[in-house]
Amino acid sequence: MIETDRLLLRRWRDDDLPELTAMNADPEVMRYVGDGLPRTPEQSAAALAGYELTWETRGFGLFAVELRTPDPGPVGALAGWVGLAVPEFLPEVMPAVEIGWRLARPYWGHGIATEAAFEVLRFAFEYARVPRLISICHVDNTASLAVMGKLGMTEERRTTVPAHGKPVLVTELPRGRYLRTHP
Repeated sequence: MIETDRLLLRRWRDDDLPELTAMNADPEVMRYVGDGLPRTPEQSAAALAGYELTWETRGFGLFAVELRTPDPGPVGALAGWVGLAVPEFLPEVMPAVEIGWRLARPYWGHGIATEAAFEVLRFAFEYARVPRLISICHVDNTASLAVMGKLGMTEERRTTVPAHGKPVLVTELPRGRYLRTHP
């Protein structure tokens, strides 16, 4: 568990499923994710189970992001997730660990993804001791590109995802560069 002034980054609970399902069913939230299609309730339930399994098998994963303050939503609300994953969907970057995020629309534009991602960077490099992080997003996803820039990530390559042919930008941040800029 990681706390900031506004956020709690924690492991997943079964009662997160309704908010996760609603977020994943929103076409605007999912526009730049994978094939761009909203997820079914069954797909969200399977994803939630997978999030916890990843924590158990890899020792890292996606943190549920919960609000600790009443702005921009009620205290205790699930804003989305920020965390670490292995991007097996893009074999050309493997082996790698990816930092990523997804927020429900009411929480866009409030700095939540950036605030949480800085904490996940610290977790990855100082606790999990990951040697390098990458982040992958659709080339038109300007909001995610802005977060990547704030984190100090730089372009590593542009490519397409084999499963659906969508164009993506891959950014990177080596642990050494992170440690030099975050003593």
